[in-house]
Amino acid sequence: MILLLSIEKLTKAFGGLVAVADVDAKVGQGEVISIIGPNGAGKTTVFNMITGFYHPDRGSILFDGRELSGLKPHEITRAGIARTFQNIRLFSDMTVMENLIVARQCRANTTLLGATIRTSAVKKKELTDYKMLLEFLEFFDLQKNRDFKASALPYGEQRRLEIARALATNPKLLLLDEPTAGMNPRESEELMELISQVVEKMKVTILLIEHNMNVVMEISDRIVVLDHGIKIAEGNSEEIQTNEAVIKAYLGDQSFNAGS
Repeated sequence: MILLLSIEKLTKAFGGLVAVADVDAKVGQGEVISIIGPNGAGKTTVFNMITGFYHPDRGSILFDGRELSGLKPHEITRAGIARTFQNIRLFSDMTVMENLIVARQCRANTTLLGATIRTSAVKKKELTDYKMLLEFLEFFDLQKNRDFKASALPYGEQRRLEIARALATNPKLLLLDEPTAGMNPRESEELMELISQVVEKMKVTILLIEHNMNVVMEISDRIVVLDHGIKIAEGNSEEIQTNEAVIKAYLGDQSFNAGS
């Protein structure tokens, strides 16, 4: 396994509340790793530290051999990490295509002068990017709605657009925060298949927060379990389902069987 992300002793407190305490995790290239745990376990706090929204109080975040702690969110995006959010955060008044174009700007390498006078190199780069984004729309089955405002899309398509927009930044690692939240079983199944295709065809590594245990158990190479900010278990689907500490803290027979 080629190591892509290494988290060591990651810790974050808010006042007297320790949200994450000495969490370790490793993510290899091409893996799908899920982080699960009850509400308030520290899952999104971990995501926020990886993506620069929070700075760790202690610990290390090594991505592709580079320390991320202290970097700003846009610097982390340019380093190759993208994310989605539990609550959809599209540019609702922009069209589907405009959402992708804006995201792609993080890969613009032109100077201010070049962008102002629109040199031939700038035009060529814009054309190449536009063609690539058209392929994204087709891959995510959004091409028919490319000129629609994002707010006009059905919920499931907004979720797909948010993932497509994140991938337009050309990440090596994609963080998905509860991507199936609010979806019915059929939509969840379709999104799970889409995520698998992203890993296979786009060669993107996935770090996933998800409460739908059917999705987690089906798609994950490994699962990390947090409880009150502490990692209590890590393993494959079978190991996690039979781990007594995990069952007591989170799964429970009724919770798991319900697929919640």
